[in-house]
Amino acid sequence: MRRLSVWLLAGLLLAACHDGGATAPPPPREVGGAASGRYCGMPLAEHPGPKAQIFLKSAPDKPVWFVSVSDAVAFTLLPEEPKDVAAIYVNDMARAANWDQPEAGTWVEARQAWFVIGSRRKGGMGAPEAIPFGEEKAAAAFREAQGGQIVRFAGIPADYVLGNDK
Repeated sequence: MRRLSVWLLAGLLLAACHDGGATAPPPPREVGGAASGRYCGMPLAEHPGPKAQIFLKSAPDKPVWFVSVSDAVAFTLLPEEPKDVAAIYVNDMARAANWDQPEAGTWVEARQAWFVIGSRRKGGMGAPEAIPFGEEKAAAAFREAQGGQIVRFAGIPADYVLGNDK
């Protein structure tokens, strides 16, 4: 009986260490001509500012595109949207030389980023934007120049991205 208990314990420990077959989230994709915003249906290229993409576990090969970062944050908050989020990528605006169309390779995982909210810069739809930065120091420099406050992804207020009427 003791030997069986040792084997069961070893099996449980091994199972706890195993990732259960989980795979790494898909890497970010670059914005192509066919990429259109989830909510407006318009091409991302027609809107200035940082963009976002979300990968769902149920559709790991097809990013959900957003013309603004605030739209992607709203997606995660709305009860009617899927909750099986595998990854959320946003443009790191410290690495983007072109505000209107951030270049390839500027993506950062949103939950690892710092965001400036309430700044003077507007997003893709001309609305207030949660402007992402891969490093806190870059977010602080932007805040000094453009105003606002620094928050992490989970700290972006729902009413900031959904409006007070939702």
